[in-house]
Amino acid sequence: MSELIISEENLRKMPFSMEAEQSVLGAIIIDPEILREVAASLRADDFYLEQHVRIYEAMRDIFVRSDVHLDAVTLLDELTKNGTYDEAGGKSYITLLAKTVPSVSNINDYVKIIKDKAVLRRLIEASEKIAELSYGEKGETSDILDRSEQLIFDIAEKNESKNFSHIRDVIIENYAHLDELRKNGEAALGTPTYFSGIDKLLVGMGKGDFVLIGARPGMGKTSFALNIASNVALKTKKTVAIFSLEMSCEQLVTRMLSSEALIDSYKLRKGDLGIDDWEKLAKAASVLSDADILIDDTTGISVAGMKTKLRRVKNLGLVVIDYLQLMQSDRRVENRVNEIGDITRALKLLAKELGVPVITCAQLSRGPENRTDKTPMLSDLRDSGNIEQDADIVMLLYRKDYYETDNPDMQSTAQCIIAKNRHGSTGKVTLGWSGQFTKFITMDEEH
Repeated sequence: MSELIISEENLRKMPFSMEAEQSVLGAIIIDPEILREVAASLRADDFYLEQHVRIYEAMRDIFVRSDVHLDAVTLLDELTKNGTYDEAGGKSYITLLAKTVPSVSNINDYVKIIKDKAVLRRLIEASEKIAELSYGEKGETSDILDRSEQLIFDIAEKNESKNFSHIRDVIIENYAHLDELRKNGEAALGTPTYFSGIDKLLVGMGKGDFVLIGARPGMGKTSFALNIASNVALKTKKTVAIFSLEMSCEQLVTRMLSSEALIDSYKLRKGDLGIDDWEKLAKAASVLSDADILIDDTTGISVAGMKTKLRRVKNLGLVVIDYLQLMQSDRRVENRVNEIGDITRALKLLAKELGVPVITCAQLSRGPENRTDKTPMLSDLRDSGNIEQDADIVMLLYRKDYYETDNPDMQSTAQCIIAKNRHGSTGKVTLGWSGQFTKFITMDEEH
């Protein structure tokens, strides 16, 4: 083509901004390093015009190559090679793009306009799909409703289904992530547990990680999960959603207050509190009230039920489920082992869809009880379906003193065994355990 001809007749009446699209492309031509800044958030299919999609893709192709520097000349050469323009038409339009930019410093504003228009177009497409599903009347109405809700949720969470991602695009996004790590350090890592020894091994819980905390009854897996939940909510200011299938909301909050206020949980349950206790309780209540923690104590809830509720949660940072064996599958399964496997696969998909870590507590088999060395192992999960296979991270809790004393509330130590870590190292971390406060603490092993 010799030149780009755009008329009102050629454009569908869909939401888009010619000025914003041209300004972003023009800004990258003027300052190619801007591409590093915008590539992580701006996708090629966020542009509406096909010519702009091809120009942006050509820019990214050049940017990741080490032998060519991105500028107007190399961009023109790339566009001519791939047949988007001939030399005359391409040169004319690239010159126009560079002249169109009102201000390079406003690049983020232009990107936002493009993204907003793209969301509106995807909403229109989703609405058409929903109408098609509804008119078709195929399947259960509840399934159609769930699918419809999922389409809108995916757009809101930027998880909409897409085609294959070319490795060059992922590399650019990875560059942006590494640059963020360089600038912000730990702030750009995954979600920490805020137990330093554990975080050194995990390097944070990644977005979409299915994290399992396994232990025999009485080891403190619920307390450990709640300690992590409180840490994340208080320090990241993100929303933490807790599904408690075993205890009521009141029982769960009592535990959290005991841990935060350092008040004996037995005294708290009895209401046997002194003046100092009331002061500590008031302070702890104030701190926890400021945390954005949501608790659901629905008995026997399924993954689909959780998903429906979690879709409506804003600023979600972590999901905690206590505990796996009390959950129900969304479909009929011939035996409990297969049902648990079905649930763990669904939980992994849930974590991926939400883009946040999902921590799930699980009871181990009786294997440790029958061994001289009662330290739990990954094999103790095998009686429970495909847990080991589906989990990204498996942490096993073990307190030797539990088997050697009649007082489970005594101050002691515990081992957190990182038995599986899909992203890094495994190992053992020693934690302090205070049973009377249902609290785990980081230990300074060096001193």
